[in-house]
Amino acid sequence: MESCPMIHSKNLTAKNIIALAKEKVRQSPSEKMNLVWLEATGCSGNIISLMDGENPDIAYFLKDMVRLRYSNSLMAAEGEAAYAQFLDTLSSEFMLVVEGAVATKDNGFYNIIASHRGKRITALEAVKTAGEKAKYVLAVGTCASHGGHSAAKPNPSGSVSVDQVLEREVIRVPGCPGHPDWITGTIAHIIYFGKPELDDKNRPKIFYGISIHDRCTRRSYFDRGVFARKLGDKECMFKLGCRGPVTKTDCPVRQWNGYVNWPIKDNTPCIGCAQERFPDGMEPFVRY
Repeated sequence: MESCPMIHSKNLTAKNIIALAKEKVRQSPSEKMNLVWLEATGCSGNIISLMDGENPDIAYFLKDMVRLRYSNSLMAAEGEAAYAQFLDTLSSEFMLVVEGAVATKDNGFYNIIASHRGKRITALEAVKTAGEKAKYVLAVGTCASHGGHSAAKPNPSGSVSVDQVLEREVIRVPGCPGHPDWITGTIAHIIYFGKPELDDKNRPKIFYGISIHDRCTRRSYFDRGVFARKLGDKECMFKLGCRGPVTKTDCPVRQWNGYVNWPIKDNTPCIGCAQERFPDGMEPFVRY
């Protein structure tokens, strides 16, 4: 696959990546990869986040970036026909995206995603089957990336992260949910420029390279030792339990909901939702 020298800049934004990807689409409109999106043990928050994306929006993503071959939330086919399409895709070049942790207890029967020829298909089986054949595997969201809420104690379903059931590289795009730019930006990079530079936890450095604390709009208060005493105070919320120092995402500069706000700006401490020990290791989310 042709490489792009600009892509190796750590300062390149998702907007730049997608702009370059759009130009590549214009030049080579047929260059699209099949995409299988499996919703395992989770809340479907990441597919909802994807649909809320603006750069690009969901219509552009589905029409011009990928050929969506399977997604129980977005595809038109249902039942046996839908799963048959999933099976047909396995013989092609495709990317696998998994959201939600993978239930393993009782051979995965805590999470049934389909029925095919009288057999109940578990998310565990589907992830393993597709994961062995996919060109790339993305674990989108904290549950898929690290276990998250689905694997929180006492974890009755035996849920684990995607990489724990596959013996291969899994690119992690954590967040609860993942920002639509993190998802589409990573997919765009892979399709048009190859695998992005990853950190030691297999996360794209462009989105997870620097801690929230390092770019926080309240960092100057921390440096001067000035701390909020209650929610609503304008100072640094570190002593209220903010997990920004141990969480790596670009939330302070990217923001959410159409790039208009993020938790700190809304006087809420970061709860570390993209951190590998979320939620058990991040609780309590607010402390005095």
